[in-house]
Amino acid sequence: MRLLVVGGGGREHALIKALKKNPKIEKIFALPGNGGIAADAECVGINAKDIPSIVDFAVANAVDFAVVAPDDPLVLGAVDELNAAGIPCFGPDKAAAAIEGSKVFAKELMQKYGIPTADFEVFDDADSALEYLKSCEYPAVIKADGLALGKGVVIPSNFEEAQEAIRTIMVDRAFGASGNRVIIEQCLKGPEVSVLAFADGKTVVPMVSSMDHKRIGDGDVGPNTGGMGAVAPNPYYTKEIASECMERIFLPTIDAMNKEGRPFRGCLYFGLMLTASGPMVIEYNCRFGDPETQVVLPLMESDLLSAMLATANGTLADTPIRFGSGSACCVVAASKGYPKAYETGKEIHLKGADELPNVDVFHAGTALKDGKLTTSGGRVLGVTAVADDLGTAIEKAYAAASRIEFDGIYTRKDIGKRALAANNTR
Repeated sequence: MRLLVVGGGGREHALIKALKKNPKIEKIFALPGNGGIAADAECVGINAKDIPSIVDFAVANAVDFAVVAPDDPLVLGAVDELNAAGIPCFGPDKAAAAIEGSKVFAKELMQKYGIPTADFEVFDDADSALEYLKSCEYPAVIKADGLALGKGVVIPSNFEEAQEAIRTIMVDRAFGASGNRVIIEQCLKGPEVSVLAFADGKTVVPMVSSMDHKRIGDGDVGPNTGGMGAVAPNPYYTKEIASECMERIFLPTIDAMNKEGRPFRGCLYFGLMLTASGPMVIEYNCRFGDPETQVVLPLMESDLLSAMLATANGTLADTPIRFGSGSACCVVAASKGYPKAYETGKEIHLKGADELPNVDVFHAGTALKDGKLTTSGGRVLGVTAVADDLGTAIEKAYAAASRIEFDGIYTRKDIGKRALAANNTR
């Protein structure tokens, strides 16, 4: 089979490495890919949002199956256009991708169908939002309606910070049209859990749970990022909680999307908060999470391509999907200054980190220049280690990350600390 993977980050590198395990795959194209992905696939310099060019390339190169991984092309309708050209795909169509493309749509869907989530209000002008903030309880949560690279959520601790957030999103237009509307919602308390799930419009099969680390600084301080690391499984996500989520959240979401005429086929990401009154949905994503994918897929024992094909053709219920009993930890190596301004073009020295046993170095923001590997993004590498237990996985990931060198390299030092503490109290 000839595959096409749309995207060029750490998530896509993890997907490609997992897909390559299937012997039926003779060729993988990555559009656009990156400097590290080039070792595992043929990278083609087509932007992930250039849907007409992606479709033309897929047809011209006799692609048998496409995996559309990032949120932007999914929300823009890449799957619809590829399918129309006769290319079967993994990923939701444009109508279903609205579950991430519009946070307002997602919140109203949950409200309509009784799926547990935080109380909220929607505003389409800054003055009304600012007036509402005067009566809020703090901390509160403010979300831009549209896509914002994982950075469109602010959790102000007081009125002044909330005012600044509204001005940044709605007046200064930091996220463009994504900030035309905002949601202001109740701040939930409890452990956070990420659950990725295969869904074929009828059946939903959750993958192993994970814990993301969004904020830039140790101890979960500072601004939100796309994710500074992750561990799997999440120790707070017990079998009892998983059963409750299936009954009250996962299946009702699939059912709700069907009732809305938007059947979801692809990877549905559930961002959950385990509150004192039960699990509640913080957010949905219409695709594999990043960096959660980098710890979930290395634990997958069954074939990823088979799961994706079953998701696309509606046979998920008949397809075995298995995950191992071990643990995984991913430590992100970022550029100095991220998630704000940062420099690129710094030469990277892996120093054998990618050759260590049970370690993968997933490339997120790298490029090849004159044969040298250089930085090209804020999140540069995701160093993932797998082990029988979480403590060993964390040690191995940090040991591998310590070998990597580039000017301005930054990593959080506490990835997995909360999960390890939770494990030790059980």
